[in-house]
Amino acid sequence: MEFEQMKVQLHALISNKTLLQATISQPRQKSNDLKRVKLKPVEIRGDYMIQLEFQYERILKHENITIEDLAVKLDALFEQFRQVHAEFQEQTVQVQLSKKNKVLWKSDQNTTAKQVNLSHNRKKQYLLDDSRVHPFLVRLGVQTEDGKIKNQKYDKFKQINRFVEFIDDSLAHLPKDRTIRILDFGSGKSYLTFALYHYLKIEKGLDIHVTGLDLKKEVIEECNRIAADLQYEDLQFLVGDINDFNEETAVDMVVTLHACDVATDMALARAVRWGAKVILSVPCCQHELNRQLQVPALSIMTQHGLVKERFAALATDSIRAELLSLVGYDTQLLEFIDMENTPKNILIRAYHTGKKPTSEQRLKYDEFVRFLYAKPFLENELQDLLL
Repeated sequence: MEFEQMKVQLHALISNKTLLQATISQPRQKSNDLKRVKLKPVEIRGDYMIQLEFQYERILKHENITIEDLAVKLDALFEQFRQVHAEFQEQTVQVQLSKKNKVLWKSDQNTTAKQVNLSHNRKKQYLLDDSRVHPFLVRLGVQTEDGKIKNQKYDKFKQINRFVEFIDDSLAHLPKDRTIRILDFGSGKSYLTFALYHYLKIEKGLDIHVTGLDLKKEVIEECNRIAADLQYEDLQFLVGDINDFNEETAVDMVVTLHACDVATDMALARAVRWGAKVILSVPCCQHELNRQLQVPALSIMTQHGLVKERFAALATDSIRAELLSLVGYDTQLLEFIDMENTPKNILIRAYHTGKKPTSEQRLKYDEFVRFLYAKPFLENELQDLLL
């Protein structure tokens, strides 16, 4: 089979709307940051679409496209990858490409027909079931006493559940033979702090102690009243600054949501020095690099204030993720909540592994910050731990 014929045939099979799932993998270049792309059919507002999940080293991105647009996308992907595994209702197809695009096509019939799942727009199964009454959601005004999610609070409910998904994913990294110590810096009104406590203590029955820390005395007093009303005995809220909090010598999980500018870096540095097994951070207002960014090669972009601000924010979070990797964490940048709900939608998730970085990894980091003329606050905070 010729290369062009293979692409046409694969697109035709997908166009028949019998695709169950597919994976495009085996990058042609080892340096390719994009490791694989997964495809699955979804239904969005009644339209049949293909969802592409781009799996990078530490980032996942999603894109939904029509069947018509898929052909162009496949052309681009086959310039980067050499292997396809696609499962359809009645057959499984395996495609292997040589360096010169010689095609090896293998097709096996499925012995039992399978059904296509177009569940993208169906009712989402939340970890905090929206058909049940959750006392903390009622007390926080998200849910009515008879269990209905208030219309104006549904985005908050989705955000809470997305956060609980990250908490659930982290369970394997937390200790099982003692009390799990958790700190939430900049807890604010503490929707997510209460959700974390409820899920781990009430739903999972774990032995935990949670502290929320914030500078606003009135907010902390209200949160403590709510915790008392809910009889959350192992949840406390304290007034304090990240730098001045010295009541702990070791912490298992550190959460920092929307801590402004280098306050995020302060929290990350404290988490590392406490030996936190899990770090979950949603940064906010990344001004530090924006002030430093004077790169002539990027002037076409950075002459526009809005673009410069967004680039600086993305670069800052990339630097943070890489620094955590350099001090022994498996780190990813993930989508926290849909952009339509909040622009602050990147979450830094880091699990401590103790893995030593390679010299190449450190070199790549140094080259990046030199190119940006950057002097990251977090790098300075962790300087003695870096190779």
